Amino acid sequence: MKQKKHIFFVGIGGIGMSALARYFNLKGYTIAGYDLTPTSLTHKLEKEGITITYNDDINQIPQSMRNPDDVLVVYTPAIPHQNNIISYFRNNTFEVIKRAALLGKVTQNYKSIAIAGTHGKTSISTFTAHLLYQSSLKCNAFLGGISANYQSNLLFDKNAAYTVIEADEYDRSFLHLKPHIALITSIDADHLDIYGSYSEVKKAFNKFAQKALKEGGRLIIHKDVLKKTDLPSQSLSYSTDDKADYQALNTYYNNGEYTFDLATPKGVFEDLKVNLPGSYNFENALAATALAIEAGIEPAELREGLASLKGVERRFQVHINQNITYIDDYAHHPKEIEACIKSARHAFPGKKITVAFQPHLYSRTNDFSAEFAEALDLADYIFLLPIYPAREEPIAGVTSQLIGNKLTKAKYQLINKTEVVEKLKKVIPETFISMGAGDIGFMVDDIKKTLNQHLR
Repeated sequence: MKQKKHIFFVGIGGIGMSALARYFNLKGYTIAGYDLTPTSLTHKLEKEGITITYNDDINQIPQSMRNPDDVLVVYTPAIPHQNNIISYFRNNTFEVIKRAALLGKVTQNYKSIAIAGTHGKTSISTFTAHLLYQSSLKCNAFLGGISANYQSNLLFDKNAAYTVIEADEYDRSFLHLKPHIALITSIDADHLDIYGSYSEVKKAFNKFAQKALKEGGRLIIHKDVLKKTDLPSQSLSYSTDDKADYQALNTYYNNGEYTFDLATPKGVFEDLKVNLPGSYNFENALAATALAIEAGIEPAELREGLASLKGVERRFQVHINQNITYIDDYAHHPKEIEACIKSARHAFPGKKITVAFQPHLYSRTNDFSAEFAEALDLADYIFLLPIYPAREEPIAGVTSQLIGNKLTKAKYQLINKTEVVEKLKKVIPETFISMGAGDIGFMVDDIKKTLNQHLR
């Protein structure tokens, strides 16, 4: 990285790519990039001095990014192979690497903490980063979401003892990492367009676990995962309700706050507090606490950090007025949807739940339509939006109706994304959840405005 001072990011608007772009921008590199669509995140990058083009046209590549000897090109697998800009760089002797490879290079000179798992890794990474960043240990962090504490997906401190990273299993990207401390939250069938089968998913996680334990590294795994897999037995475990190395005790929930004691290999930490509603927010905070303790955080700093946690944008993010609870969540896998709705039931008991769900990827919808329906049936009413394609081309016969056909309890309507706000003006939900990994997240402000205006 020392020899090249210019970096072009193809897909710079992605949450992981933008964190790396921000990091190198802070380090004094010249940064530019391409993305398909302007967003609030890309606008922030531009305000930070990063040049971005939104046209897949090689003439839009800045002159400063045209010297193969001084330009590194970084891309995300979400970019189509036929993209003109990436093709230009590949055909003209530029060094072109994946985001995961660059992340591996950046973190190899730090003690790294890597969080892997089919679900929960963004929240746990963000919570862990906050606990360490506000402590005397400090940390750098490359996050897969926007921290509500810092309004950023990058934390940077030149005196950091650790780097916290989200270890993404997509395309086996996490195998580029060499963590000192690692955690695995869950291993479920996902990204079958890449892996082909669930057994291949489990093999990849096993490789990640073995890498984490090499040369004295430490590995923490959710107790349920340890029970169901053949992951290394020398791992530590965590659980909110089962006997584990890191185990929540005497848990009490009241008005959005969890109070609990924590049994650890280093003794019991008493009377800890987490001011976030939702049972899986609590579980993720417990995982982050285990990582912070393994990293050496002082007890008083841990206590203060937990109490000041604000969460992650689009991860069970709660907006409340006096008449309605509105939750926005990134859930896009059946297990995540189930956890989100159950958390809403726990946090806001007795309320009817209406969900606007935007399925993500044709292949995932096709593979898991029955599982999506089973999870969504935990709600009372569903607005099913069209599938968000992301990197995929349509698959014949695969639409949101596949899910609707398999719903057996919840009532549902198929609607377009543009109809959501109008529907909310006519119905009065008690708890409303917008859910999905596509562009439904861009609707949060409009939904909040509508609910505040019409449901006071």
